[in-house]
Amino acid sequence: MTAPTQTAAPEAPVKVRRVIVAASIGNALEWFDILVYGFFAATISNQFFPTADETVSLLLTLGTFAVAYVVRPLGALVLGAYADRAGRKRALMVSIRLMMVATLLIAVMPPYAKIGLVAPIAILIARLIQGFSAGGEFGSATAFLVEHMPEKRGFMASWQFASQGLATLLASAFGTVLTATLSDAQLESWGWRIPFFFGLLIGPVGYYIRRYVGEAGEFVKTADQERAPVKETFRTQKDRMLVAMGALAVSTAISYFITYMPTFAVKELDLPASTGFASTLVTGIVLTGLTPVVGHLSDRFGRTRIMLIFATLILALVYPSLAFLVAAPGFGVILGVMFLVGVLKAGYFAPLPAMMAELFPVTNRATGLAVSYNIAVMLFGGTTPLIIVWLVDVTGNKLAPTFYLMFLAVLSLSCVAFARRRLDIH
Repeated sequence: MTAPTQTAAPEAPVKVRRVIVAASIGNALEWFDILVYGFFAATISNQFFPTADETVSLLLTLGTFAVAYVVRPLGALVLGAYADRAGRKRALMVSIRLMMVATLLIAVMPPYAKIGLVAPIAILIARLIQGFSAGGEFGSATAFLVEHMPEKRGFMASWQFASQGLATLLASAFGTVLTATLSDAQLESWGWRIPFFFGLLIGPVGYYIRRYVGEAGEFVKTADQERAPVKETFRTQKDRMLVAMGALAVSTAISYFITYMPTFAVKELDLPASTGFASTLVTGIVLTGLTPVVGHLSDRFGRTRIMLIFATLILALVYPSLAFLVAAPGFGVILGVMFLVGVLKAGYFAPLPAMMAELFPVTNRATGLAVSYNIAVMLFGGTTPLIIVWLVDVTGNKLAPTFYLMFLAVLSLSCVAFARRRLDIH
């Protein structure tokens, strides 16, 4: 059920840039907040989840990080269906408003020492709001991008994930500068809040741009068709949702592995926090620059072909790369490893959103994308830092997380191969 590839005339360059920014800025803000929360997990654990056991405190923080993903499928159903009925643009406006509310809550919340249990409960509520908002963001934004330029779906949709690279770049820059210039006391007292206040500046800009960009052409052309997006998705396209979820598994797990790397560098490798942030900064540069290039190549050479190559490379290289890092931890080594991680991830996930979009028709595309994306992120993404901490703690093996990533690489390989051979997605 590959959707038609020529249904709309190419957009003017200026308008295309506006569409890309409008669709991507919300995703960038979502990922910026997620990354900052993950990067400063150790600091946030001391501020909001203090316990006598440092590992338990960190697990509580990462548990709050993970539990927000439980509400994402609900956001996907509500906002995805809204996008399929009322339009992608309206859904995107709702999601960015909710993101700003959640970011504000985290930025201004007093610590546990001042207001007691109210603090961790409020942080949990903020993360749940973020989760609900993010639940509708990916499906609406990806549909918005591919439906503006159907003939360049790979390039357009790749900006959805390139924006994650930009978010990684910004969050890592904040982490590097703050940990290098502030004392531990300053960082715990107020320094960690600075990136969240910066996120609040992004929100109004994104809202303004989204307000003044037009609706996607493919959606407008089908606006008069009868729609029952949730019913249609679950009744006739369950297999396509499963394929989309499986294809996303290794990509989203690596995203959260990158998020956890600064904490991993400190706790398991005994490296300075600034070194861990610098390594993710390199990854962010690679993801931001390389993802649109690979997205463009996927329009020429096929999405699944490129994804199969890079999924195989992930399976083959993730263990030896991390083994080398654990055996010889150092600034240059961690930069090299995270550069490689960025290249592998960009190669696999750049074509992914367009491939997922082609699994679903226009009438329920946002719902299909949102539900499959957010269930996969809930299962394989938000839990990844928690699983990494647990695996290392239980096994005593710093390389244990690689076996989890290798398992997911096999799962994603199988799903992409199925999409290519059985569903005619190329």
